[in-house]
Amino acid sequence: MADEIVSVNEFQVLARQALPKMYYDFYAGGAEDEHTLKKNVQEFQRIILQPRVLVDVSNIAMSTNILGYTISAPIMISPTSMHKLAHPEGELATARAAAEFNTIMILSFSASSSVEEVAASCDAVRFFQLYVLKRRDIAVNLVQRAEKSGYKAIVLTADRPRRGRKEADIKNKMNLPQLKNLEGLISIEVFSDKGSNTKPYTNEIFDSSFCWRDIAWLKSITNLPILIKGILTREDATKAMEVGAAGIIVSNHGGRQLDYTPATISVLEEVVQAVGRKVPVLLDGGVRRGTDVFKALALGAQAVLVGRPVIYGLAAKGEAGVRKVMHMLKDELELTMALAGCPTLKDISRSHVRTDRDRLQSLL
Repeated sequence: MADEIVSVNEFQVLARQALPKMYYDFYAGGAEDEHTLKKNVQEFQRIILQPRVLVDVSNIAMSTNILGYTISAPIMISPTSMHKLAHPEGELATARAAAEFNTIMILSFSASSSVEEVAASCDAVRFFQLYVLKRRDIAVNLVQRAEKSGYKAIVLTADRPRRGRKEADIKNKMNLPQLKNLEGLISIEVFSDKGSNTKPYTNEIFDSSFCWRDIAWLKSITNLPILIKGILTREDATKAMEVGAAGIIVSNHGGRQLDYTPATISVLEEVVQAVGRKVPVLLDGGVRRGTDVFKALALGAQAVLVGRPVIYGLAAKGEAGVRKVMHMLKDELELTMALAGCPTLKDISRSHVRTDRDRLQSLL
């Protein structure tokens, strides 16, 4: 069929056609010049694969384990905001797709469905993303609700003491709806004006004083493991280990916060080396191909998170679109592993990729 979708990137085109410009720009856009947004994808393309031949690849094994939970492939769903702007069923459709795929979905703090609604939608392993607000009692409320609803980990997003400057949202006068998980706790209506309410809202309620010493407080209010999302340097990876993080997510917030930060794939190896494989390191940002997943695994990631492609699939085809995105990435990873001579994930090694740094060192 001429209209058959054959790559994940095609879902972005369909999403742009399906969504109002304001909502498409909200999902697709990045901070300021969008340098980091573009680099997240482009830097994957600079990494070259180095396959092995004459290997028995008649059976390819892709399942892996994250914090004790088995998933069908090293591909998870990243926390992304307000899925109901993309599709009426919102996070419930995404959650069902994640369950069918047998992977972990990280529910966004800014979801348009509540912690409880998503938990009741299907039986699956889920983590909950947390921002800490000035009112700490709200964080306590959300964490307790997540625990009660069966979520298995807390993902603390650490790279947002203030909201990044997304110029498309300003031009479009993008206004956030009431966040479902904050209903009855705090209202955003007071922050609405003639322009976008996203920046004044988040800057008003987010706790910009939250720092490393406060991780002890967060650990005191939950028995769940805490992963820290937003790590880009060796120094912060080391600090995350010192405060007892159960996992690290290498992320620049999809290029939506501080522009001109490095692409996540370009700093992944530095973070992995600092952690020393004591806890899982996950890679967030720029994954659009199964080859991208393979490259991240070769550089030390235990799994990758997928954000925008999930939203694009949801906007284009609902739950079926999310399933299609995830299965396409898995199928491409399986093919890459076979062609690279890697029958299992453990067979994927650093020697299977060649980076710009490798090429530079070979010239010295």
